[in-house]
Amino acid sequence: MSNKSKLFDLWASLYPGDNQQRLEQFLEALISQSLDGESFQADWYKDAVVYSLYVDLFSNDFKSLTEKLDYLKGLGVSCLWLLPILDSPMRDAGFDIRNYDQIRPELLGLEENSSVAEREEVFGKFLAEAHNHGIRVIFDVAINHCSEEHPWFVEAKKSEDNPYRDYFIWSRDKSLYRDARIIFKGMETSNWEPFGDSNFFHRFFNFQPDLNYKNPEVLLAMCRNLLYWQSLGVDGFRADAIPYLWKEEGTDCENLPQTHSVVKFFRAILDYVKPGTLLLAEACQVPETVVKYMGDDDECHAAYHFPLMPMFYKSIALHSSQPVRNILNPSVTPSLPENGQWFTFLRCHDELSLELVYVTEEDRKYIHESYCHEPEWNFRLGEGISARLANLFQFDDRRIGLAYSMMLSLPGTPVIYYGDEFGKENDVDYYKEMIKLVGKDDTRFLVRGKINWDKRELQLADKETFQAKVFSRIQKMLFARNKWKVFGRGSITFLNLGDLSNVHNDSILAYYRKYEHENILVIQNLSDESQEVILPSNMNSSFELINEKKIPSGILRLEPYAYFWLRE
Repeated sequence: MSNKSKLFDLWASLYPGDNQQRLEQFLEALISQSLDGESFQADWYKDAVVYSLYVDLFSNDFKSLTEKLDYLKGLGVSCLWLLPILDSPMRDAGFDIRNYDQIRPELLGLEENSSVAEREEVFGKFLAEAHNHGIRVIFDVAINHCSEEHPWFVEAKKSEDNPYRDYFIWSRDKSLYRDARIIFKGMETSNWEPFGDSNFFHRFFNFQPDLNYKNPEVLLAMCRNLLYWQSLGVDGFRADAIPYLWKEEGTDCENLPQTHSVVKFFRAILDYVKPGTLLLAEACQVPETVVKYMGDDDECHAAYHFPLMPMFYKSIALHSSQPVRNILNPSVTPSLPENGQWFTFLRCHDELSLELVYVTEEDRKYIHESYCHEPEWNFRLGEGISARLANLFQFDDRRIGLAYSMMLSLPGTPVIYYGDEFGKENDVDYYKEMIKLVGKDDTRFLVRGKINWDKRELQLADKETFQAKVFSRIQKMLFARNKWKVFGRGSITFLNLGDLSNVHNDSILAYYRKYEHENILVIQNLSDESQEVILPSNMNSSFELINEKKIPSGILRLEPYAYFWLRE
């Protein structure tokens, strides 16, 4: 079925009372842009190493970010995930979008009254330089909600008969959608915010009204926004908060069939113009549910594996391979469609999430007790920990290296959060500054903050500093990973390795990664004690990829938190 046919079928399922004329007119306007049928590397994201950053916090603006492309390329990065860059009052770190077709002018080094052409020129130069470095660029789009300052909502507040009123969800009855959980517990007490003699619906902060996708004009307007950035050369989008797009009374308003239809529509419209534009799902759900957002290769190309992330921490704290092995068991993490991919991560711009959607009460308690070293790191009444990777591991470069070895060698596309490559610590000053700005005690601001490059470059220049040790570990692993397609594309088979007594050692996490002719054995010591394991016979004359050296046959000795990537 052609993408055009898909679009009409999806439209009919979402808006059965619509005569489809508006969709026909919309598509006619796209004919001149369509590149459908041309050759694109559709699954480029499987081989990518993603680096996530805030432009202003990482390097001030796009000009200075362009100057850092050599640094990022040297680290081993091949894709930049730009955290919110669109116009915003910045009350929720940019996820409260005021204009979907504008980048914040300060990020472009321009004045507020700069022209569209000037803005496109600056951003276009950055994209061109990134692509010249072999680095693709994706960015965040919050498609479930916008800022209360968005022109749509400004208009919607004017009167009940305003044309934009129906771009949002209003009700005088606050019991509507009563089964929708409050996502920001501890910061919000209701999903309804009073306005005049009515209320508007929001799943996140009360200054972020949800969009009403039951109105077909909302769907088309969001498509226009995505297509605009696609036309400028953006390689993909992180679709923020997609499980909540469609609301129905009598449901929890999450993961509804119509939500999947909306996502399919976004995918089909992007493919209609330029196949290969990544659509990345941000869905904090169990793997079985998240996989559905990849559909049959007709929804998102990839999704974050949220439940795997806390199991990295549990395995290391417990000195046991079982948490990671259990979460990746096919009974928990289903197989993906052919072009589907997991995105994996250790830390991100949010808290270390421990939502009961995908962890048990026991897991939450254990991880919280093991890693929440300061009471102010507590997030949403125990539902997460707001702390940087370095703080969580108490500035132990061995455990940080081990955690990265696990993430970089297990199936999926890895995401590095800016500054973690050199052990950036919590930023208390930034946290206090943002509390004053947004009026909310949001401890996630601890894990953000600016990079002082003069300070960091001095630290990285001294090989004995904690920062230089962390950087060296991660850079070496990325250098090794980027030589082999197996890590992003290959199968995984877990092994039970033992010592001379032939007793299985649960503190050893070992697995084969295989893809075509590539066969890699990864062995990792999750404990704080030295371990010895007998190597499989096919690895008796092996080569260690990270440090590029031969490994003696027979018995392999692993120091505490050590890791080896071996090939025959």
